[in-house]
Amino acid sequence: MEAKASAPGKVILFGEHAVVYGRPAIAVPVKGVRAWAKVEDSPGQTLIRALDIGKEFSLSEAPPDDPLRLAVELTLNFLELPKATGFTITITSEIPIARGLGSGAAVSTAIVRALASYFGRELAPDEVSAIVYEVEKIYHGTPSGIDNTVIAYESPVFFIKNQKPVLFKAQKPFNIIIGDTGISSSTKEVVLWVRKRWEENKAWHEKLFDRIGEIVLLGRKAAEEGDLKRMGELMDENHRLLVELGVSCPELDRLVEAAKRAGALGAKLSGAGWGGNMIALVEEESIGQVSEALKEAGAVAILASMV
Repeated sequence: MEAKASAPGKVILFGEHAVVYGRPAIAVPVKGVRAWAKVEDSPGQTLIRALDIGKEFSLSEAPPDDPLRLAVELTLNFLELPKATGFTITITSEIPIARGLGSGAAVSTAIVRALASYFGRELAPDEVSAIVYEVEKIYHGTPSGIDNTVIAYESPVFFIKNQKPVLFKAQKPFNIIIGDTGISSSTKEVVLWVRKRWEENKAWHEKLFDRIGEIVLLGRKAAEEGDLKRMGELMDENHRLLVELGVSCPELDRLVEAAKRAGALGAKLSGAGWGGNMIALVEEESIGQVSEALKEAGAVAILASMV
């Protein structure tokens, strides 16, 4: 008996960090890179094999807060099979780790889907999302919930914490280029740092988050109207506010500026910041030149994706 499942990566178009504090955000799936999970029989033992990181361990030996163990145990609890054993889960992923592409949530989503399928169940996207959110909560502290939502639904979403996500449709497809700084950053660390700063000066941060929230609403309107020029301007403005918040870094800023100089309609960091990825909104004819400019400015990986 064997079951397989996969899940895409994601990027945040607008609203990172502010979304943790109740403002909206927009995220889209990146279907060109995926995480995979395969569940097969292994009588007498329950193993997790994470091939990309060269780890193989028994479920019971993993630390209680290990995200792979959490994904398995929370899924089994949801399926009302808490004592189930005798299977091996093999995980592979094309999604770079710690780059704002939702690699952790994608791996968890693939595990949840594959495990449910192995036990003859098909979970709805909202059920998958809820389980993955629990994993993220234990692992990240105060996640926004956006990664698990966009990845479980495999659709662009307009999202406000603790509200039902609204599936988001652009009037016409648009192209984004993702540029990787090559710097790993911990979402948990950045989120905790922002939380500490917020506690020290709530009024200033709330005002900044309000401005980001307004950009998200305008960004959704621009996408729904197919106004890519306006979307680009709003991405630029969103990036400036994230720089003000203190979550950018010189490498991200360099890539953002290079994309703009090469003809991108707009560009910003995407995800937690302090490294990871930036995204640029581009017209089809400028994909090549913007990609080349990002490479010259130090991007270690470049991925073009249509949304």
